[in-house]
Amino acid sequence: MSRILAFAGSTREASVNKKLVRIAAAKAREAGGDVTCIDLRDFPMPLYDGDLEAAQGPPENATELYELMKEHQGLLLACPEYNSSITGVLKNTIDWVSRPRDGEPPLAAFTGKVAALLSASPSALGGLRGLVHVRAILGNLGVVVLPTQVTVSHAFEAFDDDDSLKDERLRERVARLAAELVDTTQKLNS
Repeated sequence: MSRILAFAGSTREASVNKKLVRIAAAKAREAGGDVTCIDLRDFPMPLYDGDLEAAQGPPENATELYELMKEHQGLLLACPEYNSSITGVLKNTIDWVSRPRDGEPPLAAFTGKVAALLSASPSALGGLRGLVHVRAILGNLGVVVLPTQVTVSHAFEAFDDDDSLKDERLRERVARLAAELVDTTQKLNS
């Protein structure tokens, strides 16, 4: 069974990307994945600082995320777009988790993982510009990023009161992406 770690690159309580990743995680479970959902709000970390790392080592939450990522073969990420790029909290998480650990191969939490990317944004492009940066960063860290991705434009109007997606075609696209992640992860790890 594919083990998938799912989270949004936002700490905001009412984040549309948190809503989106929960929907995608449910679809990945339906497709046979063993999905763990986390909230980056539960893993606060200082901004990456090499001097802090040298003096104190990685923060405890960075180490916990590092271990969680090593335990999972796939990543399901809903990535908000801030000023046409990646959010600070997501970039900081990647920076801390990517740091070398004694006795571990470089980038052990990333290399060989499979990632599916989604984004929800109030903009007309649905966060598409930010996903370009996330894709490049993860690819450079050894993650196999699926070419398929899902963006939700005009996101503040895209969800019903029960946090489901209003548009049936969009729901189907999220389900297909989640199933593709589970299938690809299984194939690459069997």
